[in-house]
Amino acid sequence: MSGATPGFWRRALRQRSLVIGLLLTALLLATAALSLVWTPWPPYDMAMDATLHPPSAAHWLGTDAYGRDVASLLLVGARSSILVGVIAVGIGLSLGAALGLLAAARGGWVEEAIMRLADFTFAFPALLLAIMLTAVFGPGIVNAIIAIGIFYIPTFARVTRASARAVWARDYILAARACGKGPGRITVEHVLPNIASVLIVQATIQFALAILAEAALSYLGLGTQPPQPSWGRMLAEAQTLMFQAPLLAVWPGLAIALAVLGLNLLGDGLRDLLDPRLARQR
Repeated sequence: MSGATPGFWRRALRQRSLVIGLLLTALLLATAALSLVWTPWPPYDMAMDATLHPPSAAHWLGTDAYGRDVASLLLVGARSSILVGVIAVGIGLSLGAALGLLAAARGGWVEEAIMRLADFTFAFPALLLAIMLTAVFGPGIVNAIIAIGIFYIPTFARVTRASARAVWARDYILAARACGKGPGRITVEHVLPNIASVLIVQATIQFALAILAEAALSYLGLGTQPPQPSWGRMLAEAQTLMFQAPLLAVWPGLAIALAVLGLNLLGDGLRDLLDPRLARQR
């Protein structure tokens, strides 16, 4: 194992998309972590005598219509994006992978029922689910997380089922059955470890989409609620000030773009790294 480790890292460093994505993702995580202990200004403090100030030494990215420091809002807003992404992807991954593994292991009417349920869930995108939950329980980040997480369940279920079915057709699975192992034990010991890399890559890509979904829901007023900062709501507040302070829309838009780009590049790089055949085909 120790001899394989240097080769693994050499291949990882040769993946440009992986390196760039890892750096951008690390920057996102570092930004959120930094906001827990320090921000240039208190993000919730308003100063009506300092509204719409351009970038300066005091306020690096300027101030918004309420006199709040934009740099501080961006730092704290990263926490909301990561929180939604981690929990929503966690919901989709845990439940979707479990259903996909069950469908591949049991087959028959169980597999058919799970896949048809997944098709039905696809008819309700995250935005529509969020609107439905908002109508019943009111807007908030919790409902946004639930809506995005539910939408991800069929996605992970389909990916898991397709990957698991390919593993179930391997010869070593027949050997495990011949040794008397049941479907549950085979799933845990053989199927899940062999599809873990696929699930990791899928989770990384879905994380990027979760950040976009959270921004969209917050932009519509269905996600993170005031006074908690959110990149999506910062865009919504900036749209009426495009001529007075256009930079107010640039900073959160740039933050969303870099976060999504980094996670997509990370997922693409991990896919090439964990399956070198894809890299050789390019």
